[in-house]
Amino acid sequence: MIEHAILLSAGQGSRMLPLTAERPKCLIDFSGRTLLEWQIEMLARGGVKRIDVVTGFMTDMVDEVVAGIRDPRVTVTTRFNPFYKVADNLGSCWIAREAMTGDFLILNGDTLVSDNIVRSVQEDRGWPITVTVDIKEAYDSDDMKVERAADGHLVHIGKTLTAQQSNAESIGFLAFREEGSELFREAVRQAMRTPEGVQHWYLKVIDSLAPTGKVGTASIEGQDWAEVDFLNDIEIATALTDRWAAA
Repeated sequence: MIEHAILLSAGQGSRMLPLTAERPKCLIDFSGRTLLEWQIEMLARGGVKRIDVVTGFMTDMVDEVVAGIRDPRVTVTTRFNPFYKVADNLGSCWIAREAMTGDFLILNGDTLVSDNIVRSVQEDRGWPITVTVDIKEAYDSDDMKVERAADGHLVHIGKTLTAQQSNAESIGFLAFREEGSELFREAVRQAMRTPEGVQHWYLKVIDSLAPTGKVGTASIEGQDWAEVDFLNDIEIATALTDRWAAA
């Protein structure tokens, strides 16, 4: 059981303006709770006991929400990323690198996942690093596409994969175990020392680690999740959280 999670919630979510003009994307309301609160709830249900939230845009608002969480199942702390305006989410991983000890999960700040998915990601499939994927009939230009081998190991991950390469989509939820934690932490450190490091997604680092054979995939095909990236995602995500709230 992995009891530690890192949430990458530093961005404004500029593609969702004007909704995010005065609040970060992670504080958009869905069925009476913020996106961040739904993430914390589902992680706690799945057995996570400690959560580090990497903040950036309007960090004081996020700090206030986190300070108001009174949940005996989980301890939540924030880590401010002062580079959120100029660095992509690899910078947020760099800010959280000291917390990357032992086994841990990383969840993108715009991904809603069910507690069943959290439990599925908790299962040890033997990979030091595991990328959670969904399977679809086709993948568009904005999907974080994945090429996975028949045995489940990761071949490539990135938005520019061709249609022939793409046979899965990353949902932005990863598990790191044992040597995988150190592998990732060191790869983040090295990438951030390069001039172009601040421009990269952290999944570019995962792609660079794929040839080691230490990165696998886990499919959650058919399970409930939603990515909140554009305004038209709000309706889909709200339908999902409405079902959770009713249950």
